[in-house]
Amino acid sequence: MNIAIAGGSGYVGSALTGYLEQMGHHIYILTRNSQNKKNSENITFIEWMNPGSKPEYELPPVDAFINLAGASIAQRWTEQNKEDILNSRIDSTREVVRIFKASSHKPEVLVSASAVAFYGMSEEAEFTEESPKGEPSFLQDVAVRWENEAEKAEELGIRVVKARMGLVLQEFTPPLVSVYKMFGGGTIGSGRQWFSWIHLRDAVEMLLFAATTKDIKGALNITAPEPAQMETLGLEIAKVTGRPHWLSVPSFIIEKMLGEMSVMILGGQKVIPQRSMDHGFSFHFPSLQPALINILKE
Repeated sequence: MNIAIAGGSGYVGSALTGYLEQMGHHIYILTRNSQNKKNSENITFIEWMNPGSKPEYELPPVDAFINLAGASIAQRWTEQNKEDILNSRIDSTREVVRIFKASSHKPEVLVSASAVAFYGMSEEAEFTEESPKGEPSFLQDVAVRWENEAEKAEELGIRVVKARMGLVLQEFTPPLVSVYKMFGGGTIGSGRQWFSWIHLRDAVEMLLFAATTKDIKGALNITAPEPAQMETLGLEIAKVTGRPHWLSVPSFIIEKMLGEMSVMILGGQKVIPQRSMDHGFSFHFPSLQPALINILKE
């Protein structure tokens, strides 16, 4: 397959590119910095989102387009950074749709990243792809507006999958693991907040699964089938590292340290990847402890 990726140099994008390359696909990575990138047999870099760049003239016909572009949310949420987080996602997705409109050959599918924040925060509710959007918040608003832009590709006859990403375990847990290794681990906030996670290997395979499974359209939760509460996450890290789970960090300290961004740790939602399970996706890491053991062995 010919597959285009926007955001191919990010954490998930880089892993996805490597996986697709191993599978023998040709990947076209849209990037702002094509001049310092070197093409290879299976990877071609194409400039986009710069003045004068016209990727529609450089892209060959592609079977699938995967949009992962967007500024990192793992930065302090100043008003400027929040604007960058939102606009980077809206602008890049609009550009993707513009490219489709300008191209004579349109992809069969657009897999466009979103976030489980779409469902809002809850300690009690369980969310599947059929669940409605939750109470308004910054991240929820970003997810909703992001998806609204992606849905415009449907008007062009393109199947659209809104990949609602959970927290990628390899990105989220290293700071926590370091704290436990220094004997400082324990309960964060109430400990009851849900942690909807995904192992990186499953995340990249689910993205390709979404692109190649023609019956999948609309929302798709990119999460493991067994979400955990934060207290459980801490206890499992303690088991895997052989360190105690004994200290506690009250919510107000996290709020003081991280400001509005603290909702990423103190909030949460129990998200189930029902659609992937219904379509027979096989998880390498459905459970938390084997996933953590795998990560710490790497």
